[in-house]
Amino acid sequence: MAEEIEKSMPAEQSLMDKISEKIHHHDSSSDSEYEKPDSPSAVKAKIYRLFGREKPVHKVLGGGKPADVFLWRDKKLSAAVLGVATAIWVLFELVEYHLLSLLCHVSILALGGLFLWSNAHTFIKKSPPQIPEIHVPEEPFLLIASSLRNELNQGFVILRSIALGRDLKKFLMIVVGLWIISVVGNWCNFLTLVYICFVLLHTVPMMYEKHEDKVDPFAEKAFKELHKHYLVFDEKVVSKIPIASLKANLG
Repeated sequence: MAEEIEKSMPAEQSLMDKISEKIHHHDSSSDSEYEKPDSPSAVKAKIYRLFGREKPVHKVLGGGKPADVFLWRDKKLSAAVLGVATAIWVLFELVEYHLLSLLCHVSILALGGLFLWSNAHTFIKKSPPQIPEIHVPEEPFLLIASSLRNELNQGFVILRSIALGRDLKKFLMIVVGLWIISVVGNWCNFLTLVYICFVLLHTVPMMYEKHEDKVDPFAEKAFKELHKHYLVFDEKVVSKIPIASLKANLG
């Protein structure tokens, strides 16, 4: 009996040794899997993108037809939209035409032409004009009003937070932004400013999408330099402003 036990012990030890070797081999293989270098897709995801965006430019612009127009996916439609905007700007800014006069003149021509056509179709042997009934739907206006209300409420919350002295960084950014807008407003009127923004929307996103691999590294370096300057400004100026005492006095 003792001899049988002694014979069975080496077999059990060899079995345990095999199991431990398999476990050790599995652990080492799992560790090697974790130590594998990142896949090309993971490395690509870590590339810096302008303003920290994670979506393509088309999605950032909202997608759909407006994004196609801004990115010149439909060249004829984009050129037509830009041409109409340019014609409007030339008409109101250079020719100094007035919006009310334009609307009245266009309405007179349209109504006069349709009126003459409706009464003279028997003489010219053509069918009368088919003028559809127009009904303005309620849902799009409610959606626009709701979205505008949400944006306004969010803007008021941010302005209130800044006015209460809770975020000095946002306060400085808004002051600088308003000052830049005031300077630009002295250079041109509102219509010209809107037209410039419209032209920029039709050119900058399209050019950026074509050259984003070159623009993003340059933008990364620029933002790093700006961040360094901001840290210096924060250390020398912002940190010395007694925010806590101001909040205590306001409270």
